[in-house]
Amino acid sequence: MNNSSLFNLTDKTAIITGGGNGIGRASSIMLAGSGANVVVSDFNLEAAEQVAKDINDKGGKAIAVKCDVTNDGELVSLVDITLKTFKGIHILVNNVGGGGGGKENPFEIELDQFRGVFERNLFSMWRLSQLVAPHMKKAGYGSIINMSSMASIDKSPAMSAYGSSKAAVNHMSRNLAFDYGPEIRVNAIGPGAIKTDALASVLTDEIEEVMLKHTPLGRLGEPED
Repeated sequence: MNNSSLFNLTDKTAIITGGGNGIGRASSIMLAGSGANVVVSDFNLEAAEQVAKDINDKGGKAIAVKCDVTNDGELVSLVDITLKTFKGIHILVNNVGGGGGGKENPFEIELDQFRGVFERNLFSMWRLSQLVAPHMKKAGYGSIINMSSMASIDKSPAMSAYGSSKAAVNHMSRNLAFDYGPEIRVNAIGPGAIKTDALASVLTDEIEEVMLKHTPLGRLGEPED
């Protein structure tokens, strides 16, 4: 399986959270196409297994692991399973996130809801990075990619929890890059509006019109982009 002439990730192992659909699925397939062993992690095991099957059927190497990133025991298990299967960890894509969608009315949102957004979007990334970093250091190579959002740098109505959690992801990534370097690179990626199931669940014609006004490409992005 080889669909990339830009990267050679042979003998590298990558963990992708939220790998069962959307950006996580596209990332899993791309990394496998570049030669990496891929661990497709998702709370929906059936979706993760389908992505892993698609990769393996095309000659790649992938396994599926069920993981709720807000459950510390499952994060530890994810790392353990990866090490037992592939003997190393070199790449982590912290893709899982949630919240936003203009549903966080600041007059109505409960503290537990606000806290839950940070649990998914920030704390899970920090914890999983902490778990994999020693193995990356040992290998002398590591890359951690944290999924942020344009909401982290621009105001959006009824998205105070989501936007602030993603802004925190940006700053955390800068700090961890300093702490984990030089062997480990840490970067945050802030994609614009991407056509995923998560976006489809909140997208209206009015919201799409506003998004397109701020998108030079003139269309919503695809996960493969």
